[in-house]
Amino acid sequence: MPLGLHTSDYDFELPSELIAQAPLPQRDASRLMVIDRGRGTIEHRQFTDLAHLLQPHDLLVLNRSRVVRARLLGRRFGSGARAEIFLLSPLGGDRYEALVSPGGKLKPGRSVEIAPGFTADILSITERRTRVVQLRAGSSSVEDVIEAHGHIPLPPYITRMDEASDVERYQTVYAREAGSVAAPTAGLHFTPELLAAIAERGVTRAEVVLHVGAGTFKPVEVEDPAEHVMHEERYTIPETTAESHARTRAEGGRVWAVGTTTVRTLESAADDAGHVHAGSSETRIFIRPPAKLRAIDAVITNFHLPRSTLIMLVAAVAGYDLTMRAYREAIAERYRFYSYGDAMAIV
Repeated sequence: MPLGLHTSDYDFELPSELIAQAPLPQRDASRLMVIDRGRGTIEHRQFTDLAHLLQPHDLLVLNRSRVVRARLLGRRFGSGARAEIFLLSPLGGDRYEALVSPGGKLKPGRSVEIAPGFTADILSITERRTRVVQLRAGSSSVEDVIEAHGHIPLPPYITRMDEASDVERYQTVYAREAGSVAAPTAGLHFTPELLAAIAERGVTRAEVVLHVGAGTFKPVEVEDPAEHVMHEERYTIPETTAESHARTRAEGGRVWAVGTTTVRTLESAADDAGHVHAGSSETRIFIRPPAKLRAIDAVITNFHLPRSTLIMLVAAVAGYDLTMRAYREAIAERYRFYSYGDAMAIV
């Protein structure tokens, strides 16, 4: 049986010192590994070289979702013990689906004080063991108190507390619509200057929205990836983006997806002919070998966790053998991994 069809095929050993704990001082100073699928080659470049890889009539598609301050740290009423409410998605009004810690203590009927006048009440437990919580903020709006008292939800492999600089750096420069609990990290490398240089080359820019859920960090724990359950994520494709996609394809340009979230969004809305349709919906799409992508031609992404749905998506784009060769070379060349790490372009 060919490799790449089992979860264990995506195991690799990563030295802990290669897990980036903080961003570089300059966003676009990251390295860029360029994988050419047609030639089977790997090149080592800088992220600023991306402007020269894109050509006139190409389309660069970005995810403009904005990360919310989803980590609410507080203390349990009664005991005063520490507790955490991690907001996953709004349910309407002042109610949210959330992860909680400690789970054994935060049962329905319990409350956590986040700040004076700002509390979270545990209402119920969902089928997937998350909680429905009600946020009470007095006369203030819930959104305002989350912004005032919430913490940036850095990924679990970043082993420090969030800092003031993360408010800006764990956010793309083009983020506008709040809703993600993890950054679409391939976009973190872009600066306004680099985007301007890309536009000057005659490249069209378009945007989608996919609000990233905490499931993006969930490892695939079953050997057959088909048995893995994806969490749903909400996405929107504007009419202008669908039109730009169709025009790019008609003119012979390439569609570049910035990040796995953008790939998943476009592929979720593509028909069998590769035409992308505007609109909003939810997706549980899990792209992995031997899937063939219909809506994109090139991908910009970071380096992902072993056994993750994201490295499997990369293998569906680049091919399993070339993907794993690239990861081995990235480790040998001391690339920086994960959210604040270096980038890869698959062409």
